[in-house]
Amino acid sequence: MQKITPFLWFDNNAEEAVNYYTSIFENSKTLKVLRYDEAAAKAAGRPVGSVLTVSFQLEGEKFTALNGGPHFRINPTISFFVYCESEEKINNLYKKLSDGGTALMPIGKYDWSEKYAWIVDKFGLSWQLDVDKINSPQKIIRLRILMVKQKFLLK
Repeated sequence: MQKITPFLWFDNNAEEAVNYYTSIFENSKTLKVLRYDEAAAKAAGRPVGSVLTVSFQLEGEKFTALNGGPHFRINPTISFFVYCESEEKINNLYKKLSDGGTALMPIGKYDWSEKYAWIVDKFGLSWQLDVDKINSPQKIIRLRILMVKQKFLLK
């Protein structure tokens, strides 16, 4: 059972990103769209009726996208690990997610996987794709890559 819902901060294209993601992942859909009312729009400097948040599901996992403005940017320190379970699926996701994005590690064989890739998509979201099968209904795992000095980890 999922206990944490990742919130993804976008400048003003959350709905576009959600439409993109739900079109390429299986078992995916938009759940709910919340729009700025007059008070929230005034406080945020956004148009009344524009998208505030979009809750959605990818591979059965819940996410929320937020149009929060340019104050923060998604970066690769937060990454989603996707178990693809077939060559066809990993190749398909790699092609779609890398279109307009950047391959941090191109699709290929690595010491830990027969087929793996790490991509930052056109919206700035980081995806790690692996062809391995897992014994779980959860196909997308949230990862946080910590950039912490080792002396703090050893204490």
